[in-house]
Amino acid sequence: MFIAGGVMSGVGKGIASASIGAILKARGFKVTAVKIDPYINVDAGTMNPVEHGEVFVTKDGDETDQDIGNYERFLDQDIVKVNYMTTGRVYLSVIERERALGYGGKTVEVVPHVPEEVMARIRAAAEHHDADVTIIEIGGTVGEYQNILFLEAARMMRVETPDDVLVGLVSYLPIPGSLGEMKTKPTQYAVRTLNSAGLQPDFIIGRSSEPIDEPRKRKLAVHCSVRPEAIISSPDVSTIYAVPAHFEEEGLGELVSRKLKLRARQKDGRVWRLLTRRIEKSVKPLRIAIVGKYTSTGDFSLTDAYLSVLEAIRSACWAVGRKPEIVWVNADAIEAHPKSLSKIMKGVKGIVVPGGFGTRGVEGKILAINYARVSKIPFLGLCYGLQLAIVEFSRHVLKLKGAHTTEIDPKTPHPVIHLMNEQEEKMKNKDYGGTMRLGEYPCILKSRTVARSLYGHEFVMERHRHRYECNPDYREKLEAAGLTHSGLSPDGKLAEIIELKGHPYFLATQAHPEFRSRPMEPHPLFLGLIMSATRRGSRNT
Repeated sequence: MFIAGGVMSGVGKGIASASIGAILKARGFKVTAVKIDPYINVDAGTMNPVEHGEVFVTKDGDETDQDIGNYERFLDQDIVKVNYMTTGRVYLSVIERERALGYGGKTVEVVPHVPEEVMARIRAAAEHHDADVTIIEIGGTVGEYQNILFLEAARMMRVETPDDVLVGLVSYLPIPGSLGEMKTKPTQYAVRTLNSAGLQPDFIIGRSSEPIDEPRKRKLAVHCSVRPEAIISSPDVSTIYAVPAHFEEEGLGELVSRKLKLRARQKDGRVWRLLTRRIEKSVKPLRIAIVGKYTSTGDFSLTDAYLSVLEAIRSACWAVGRKPEIVWVNADAIEAHPKSLSKIMKGVKGIVVPGGFGTRGVEGKILAINYARVSKIPFLGLCYGLQLAIVEFSRHVLKLKGAHTTEIDPKTPHPVIHLMNEQEEKMKNKDYGGTMRLGEYPCILKSRTVARSLYGHEFVMERHRHRYECNPDYREKLEAAGLTHSGLSPDGKLAEIIELKGHPYFLATQAHPEFRSRPMEPHPLFLGLIMSATRRGSRNT
């Protein structure tokens, strides 16, 4: 099943694709999802997170689009490298195969060889997951030049097996304030553009602020050559997790099953209705601050760079019956105006410092960590958040003047964070793409620690994305001052988790636990933060 976008991006193709997968899974089918990014980049790791959004890391170490995270959360399954492709990755495979005489001396052409590589990758993903249905989301819009070859792959697959391939279009239906009427012309144009690529949609998901009324459904059906029941209304909802149940109510599950000639083995969408009910009942607010730097783009603010962190916080809040109230704190602003910190953090019950790279906003993050430590506000540091927590503690508790990470200050007198040995040659050769410590790695948790009590067992696996690590030369001093290294790599060399004695909740991890959090099963470290923040809130009210 191919899911393409209309004339406007960012309206929810990923959520739509994940939700379709969820309702098919609820019917007893094995489902997987593939994301196509039409960029020359080989992976998402070298893309600016403000432009592209979060870099989601899979368990096998692929740096992917944020929609892979949506697939994992909605399907409750681990998505792997084979489920993600970019234009760069596809072309690289074709070129490498040509260099190895994999085409037997044939003239290698854009068509058919590039679409054939796309088709081969889709089939590989389906085979890997033993999927009954594979959903392929084509990034961007149907009218973009860079999507032509992916649409051609869809056309070729449909010609080969017409009864086994569906095409869905997610298109925006604007309601201009000056008119007060839902307009269908952009969707009509998108369908004609899709038609020009040799594809006719089997169904149209109409995204809008309001439900599609019957006159508009009939108009779309006539002009887009689909049945009225194949026009699926997708209005704005209070939570994305209400979308699967809504699609079922709109008849999308039945429509897809009928067109693919699939007989439901079961039909149980209760989990999404129960989750939605839990969310609706969580009305008492809990203020949680996220301190980052990837939020501003011109005059607008975006939060996609921290999507998994946001969803992990939300899931943990809902699990304890609280409504998450997120305070977005720009680390640059704190850095420029340190005295504003206490005002910004007014009413905040928990602070999260997520991952990141580079010099910008570093001192602002350190100030926020110091505030959390001194004010006894529950704190969770992720990746860079752990490293900067070490820096903050070294400066203000150990009194190591100038302590820093060598990423920022290569000449620091106290390199409490330094480059991993295996990364030195890569950095020297400017080998940046896909060369970090990526994917799942094991961690051994010390007994009688907060981390051990939260996880409930000694051995855990978490996903990583970093080049720098805690300098073990300073571990003894940090431990003696109360900063416990509660999680270590199996060889004992790498600090994976730290926590502060005598603090309500001061914990940081070198990993990215947000990638493993699920809406129905929040990650234990986020749950620990929210439970501690809730206790703090109860004491203050």
